[in-house]
Amino acid sequence: MPKKVIMSEHVSVLLNEAINALNIKEDGTYVDLTLGRGGHSKEILKKLKNGHLFAFDKDEEAINESKENLKDYLKKVTIIRDDFRNFKKDLDQLGIKKVDGILLDLGVSSPQFDEGNRGFSYRENSRLDMRMDTRQKLTAFDVVNSYSIQELTMIFREYGEDKYSYQVARKIVEKRQQKPVETTLELVEIIKESKPQKELAKKGHPAKQIFQALRIEVNDELGALKEALKDAFEILNVGGRIAVITFHSLEDRITKVMFQNVSKVEGTRKNVFSLPTLDDEPDFKLVNNKIIVPTRKELDINPRSHSAKLRAIERIK
Repeated sequence: MPKKVIMSEHVSVLLNEAINALNIKEDGTYVDLTLGRGGHSKEILKKLKNGHLFAFDKDEEAINESKENLKDYLKKVTIIRDDFRNFKKDLDQLGIKKVDGILLDLGVSSPQFDEGNRGFSYRENSRLDMRMDTRQKLTAFDVVNSYSIQELTMIFREYGEDKYSYQVARKIVEKRQQKPVETTLELVEIIKESKPQKELAKKGHPAKQIFQALRIEVNDELGALKEALKDAFEILNVGGRIAVITFHSLEDRITKVMFQNVSKVEGTRKNVFSLPTLDDEPDFKLVNNKIIVPTRKELDINPRSHSAKLRAIERIK
């Protein structure tokens, strides 16, 4: 499929909700940690007059396509190719110590799924890869063909939440003793062989959760999220906000817990009669106590948004 078609078909999830959650100031400094094809970045840039946006992505193809999408705003944006876990260090090197808003959209962009040669899709045949940053050494091929049965089971269970994790891991180890498992569709067949017919008859692709687990492992997505959020809390100005869009329960759980940890103060009350002091108050407050999810209209337009959840937090002191 031609790249221009792919780019035009990519739809940013919870676009308006995320931009509203950031409460953008026209002269502020903002960070999009997941540039992708530039959908969210473009909306941020539209609201900036004297402000500036720093946008991160480790996927070279995404950066190249986003530059076309953002061509009218290139004076107001600095694009950096790096893992978002390194964003604070990268900004520090540019002399940026504080920012007014940070966005994370943790979904894999549609083109990465649609372009079969990247190895993300269980519907297209290609070599097992799944690297978001092609400079990285570890691939899905390495994980599938070198991890132990215990390691594979843990990954599939923890990151994919697949109840047939052990059976799939055992079948992979059995098959690779004959020859390496090289392609996405070879892996799909192994997964199908590992699951009972009643499971295969259920709605949804039987390989979805295993592929998700491999992608998370290859790109250390959960480790990167924890590091990025920790640094985001430190670099945020008072009045600044962080907005995070997640697509599965593991990411959402990490975000929820880390937001709660900085927005609630436990055990500060000295006795029942004392009023809380300023020091007792947390540094952050939740922008939305209830998670924001896509509207029915968005779900109709973009079925891939069905599992998206938005959480936002603001530094108040």
